[in-house]
Amino acid sequence: MRVQAASVEAVQGALAAEHAAVWTYGLVSAFIAVPQQSAAVADGANAHRARRDVTERWLRDAGATPIPPAAAYLPPQPVDSAASAIAALVTVETDACMAWRGVLERTEDGELRKSALDALTVSAVRATRWRKVAGLTPTSIVFPGAGVG
Repeated sequence: MRVQAASVEAVQGALAAEHAAVWTYGLVSAFIAVPQQSAAVADGANAHRARRDVTERWLRDAGATPIPPAAAYLPPQPVDSAASAIAALVTVETDACMAWRGVLERTEDGELRKSALDALTVSAVRATRWRKVAGLTPTSIVFPGAGVG
């Protein structure tokens, strides 16, 4: 798949969100003890790793150098419990939605748009699931990635 030159910056932003998600899922795994939630953490981590790898390939195919991951990321609040771990997951999934929506807004490439919409959708679903676990309302966001909610 070829990424349009005008879309490279947005795709780099989405890659940065995927790097942060992979790191955050690794961090929170130490604080989630409920088996069903632990399985969801593992699934989320695997999904973000796969999306990260595909995104890096897109960028290389476009002739761009994928940005590397940071050594660490700063969650919005310290992660020291299951509740704060789940809050970090809500944040990282919301950030991924925003990043992939940015790709949608900055490309006309059909394949890239389809992939970005898929990434936004699955992150929105995961964010909704984590919001439900956290007891947050509203559970789902009307326009995922729009920065509202």
